[in-house]
Amino acid sequence: MSDIGRESFTDKASAAIKPDSQKSTTEHFGDKMKGHGDSMASTLQPNSEKSGTQKAGDTLSSNSNHNDQSLLDKAKNAVGMGDKH
Repeated sequence: MSDIGRESFTDKASAAIKPDSQKSTTEHFGDKMKGHGDSMASTLQPNSEKSGTQKAGDTLSSNSNHNDQSLLDKAKNAVGMGDKH
């Protein structure tokens, strides 16, 4: 099961299995938007907060971030508002 706010594993699998030649323009666009959204969500969510299944799913889809800090935490730290100054 994917984490809240992330694309479900079944949606990812069905989009990957169906050949591009059989997809409509709307499906192509939807797949692209969902993929970008999920990639952004993967980057924003620290690995320490991901479930085991989400980590595995991100790894399989090459969507894993290799840091433990979210982009929001990095930004807070950069301006001195985070936990790590």
